[in-house]
Amino acid sequence: MALTPSTMLELGTTAPDFTLAAPDGSRFSLAEQTIDKGLLVIFMCNHCPYVIHIREQLVASIRRYQEQGITVVAINSNDYSVHPDDSPEKMVKDAETFDYSFPYLVDENQTVARAYRAACTPDLFLFDSDKKLVYRGQFDGARPGNDIPVSGADLTAAVQAMMGGKGVSTNQKPSMGCNIKWKPGNEPDYFD
Repeated sequence: MALTPSTMLELGTTAPDFTLAAPDGSRFSLAEQTIDKGLLVIFMCNHCPYVIHIREQLVASIRRYQEQGITVVAINSNDYSVHPDDSPEKMVKDAETFDYSFPYLVDENQTVARAYRAACTPDLFLFDSDKKLVYRGQFDGARPGNDIPVSGADLTAAVQAMMGGKGVSTNQKPSMGCNIKWKPGNEPDYFD
């Protein structure tokens, strides 16, 4: 696993539109979604220790965000031909095991990850109701082995500020995790 920081996409960026399939074949089109209070786009996967470390608290936090009117979608952009634990079949199992309340989509050709400049798992992007980026960064400071409790404090503070009509602090720390597993030839210019 290569510890990789998020790219910290420029705040104010409009959420790139996409249409992706879930493992069951259902389709999710961002353009067709009604964004009530905000949008959270999460790049994640099944096997990454950084995702596994925060997963339970992330799922619980997402439920609270959804109750507040935030649309949430998770995207797996990893090359599962090389990392079979991230296959669509395993995505279905994880979604059932952890009771995901959000779509978990397959970015087969990795174009959505590139459009968002996603670099790691987890990589979190919070947009306001106009689909303008207000937060990109870490869930919290917890990492496998650092003994910081998983709380979701950073993302939750951003959600609360946005929902309260306050400006979200621009003092944001990058997410850290495993690099997205790019297919040969798909590596973006920001991937080392």
